[in-house]
Amino acid sequence: MTQQQIDLNQLTQAKANVTLTQELLTQAIEKSTSDQALAQAAIKQASSEIASAQTAVSQVQSAILTQQAQSES
Repeated sequence: MTQQQIDLNQLTQAKANVTLTQELLTQAIEKSTSDQALAQAAIKQASSEIASAQTAVSQVQSAILTQQAQSES
């Protein structure tokens, strides 16, 4: 598998995490007045999804920087 494919997979995963985060935050907003426990659970899960997305993006960025450094030497 080439580095570009790995990067694309990680970016696709990050995008999926962000999409799920949007859905969870929408759910939290909708349930904020009627079901506090569900709203809090959605926010907690959204936070986890954001962290996963950030990790994937950071890994891609690190791989790109490594490739750039290798191509410069």
